[in-house]
Amino acid sequence: MIPVCLYFQVHQPYRLRRYGYFDVGQGRRYFDDEANQALLERVVEKCYRPATAMLGRLLDRHPGFAAAFSLSGCVLEQLRDFRPDVLDTFRQLAATGRVEFLAETSHHSLAWLASRQEFDEQVALHARLLRDELGVVPAVFRNTELLYSDELARWAESRGYAAAVADGVEALLGPAGSRSPHHLYRAATPRGLPLLLRDFRMSDDIAFRYSDRTWSEFPLTAARYDRWVAGLRGEVLPLFMDFETFGEHQWKETGIFEFFEAWVGLHQARAGARFLTPAQAVAELPRREVLSAPGTLSWADETRDVAAWQGNEMQRDALAQLFALEGRVRAAGSDSVLRDFRRLTTSDHFYYMATSAASDAAVHEYFSPWDSPYEAYMTFMHIVSDLDRRLGLPKRASVRSAAPAP
Repeated sequence: MIPVCLYFQVHQPYRLRRYGYFDVGQGRRYFDDEANQALLERVVEKCYRPATAMLGRLLDRHPGFAAAFSLSGCVLEQLRDFRPDVLDTFRQLAATGRVEFLAETSHHSLAWLASRQEFDEQVALHARLLRDELGVVPAVFRNTELLYSDELARWAESRGYAAAVADGVEALLGPAGSRSPHHLYRAATPRGLPLLLRDFRMSDDIAFRYSDRTWSEFPLTAARYDRWVAGLRGEVLPLFMDFETFGEHQWKETGIFEFFEAWVGLHQARAGARFLTPAQAVAELPRREVLSAPGTLSWADETRDVAAWQGNEMQRDALAQLFALEGRVRAAGSDSVLRDFRRLTTSDHFYYMATSAASDAAVHEYFSPWDSPYEAYMTFMHIVSDLDRRLGLPKRASVRSAAPAP
């Protein structure tokens, strides 16, 4: 029976205020604190409370059950500020010793694409947050949006991580059928860093397709999913998905909670069934051949590359203009300026600017609070322009603000 490695991403960005051209230089706050708290409260009630309670029951009921989380620093801070009771629930899960927490950037950011210094500092900040808030030290690295490349693997190996996590896409595994994500591989690094690959098809059957009435397998039952898992061959089944799958993306009325609990029970009832955390998988499983990723991969959109955040000129310009301020942000020595800068590096802001193909556009629109990618870009650039003014850059070299639409 193939062991299952469950991993859940938990993240909430600091969402931007409606920030217009004439707000630049007026001292307005960049982030919508009221909306951030209200949306967090909604997700807490729909997902975090019932889903962590579900995991608690599964841990109590099944001694062999285990799971892993990657909590962004943004969501850790918001839970600390607005819902410390939920943060305490994650502490209780950590205390079981059967729930692992992965390393990532503190601000779920795109710093890897723009600045190694900022990337290093955000990873270190995230590690401090995990230590201070949950009392854990991460051993496995998961980059924002599963951004991965040979260079990223070399960085993770040089920092002493036990493994890295990536998506099991054809760019890594080769043409369909040539290799399976159900093995532990080695990265193209000097010491062959262990590489754990998400089975995106089996993961997305739960995360995206579960309630899709047009799907040929709808309705998906726990018994059918259990048969699919039981029929797989390999050393490990990595199921990675957003934690918000439970109750937020798939509403409780769909039966997602009952489905998941029932499936875990069915799987655990099979002889030899096991759940492994990523660190356990790395420690116990054999390592297969080296897989190379010269370009940067991700888990988003059909392209599975950086196009979801850097696929058009608006996105590339926004990231470049933001990181053009990095040196002066550091030189300013202001905690509030650095805080705002880092919150602006969060991947969500650039995701909202995407002009994707029709197959991906619906997903972008579902998550975006803006009426259009252009509005998302304009708002972001007005804020970057205001941050530039706060830093006191002479006008001749200042970051340009987007002009009002005609």
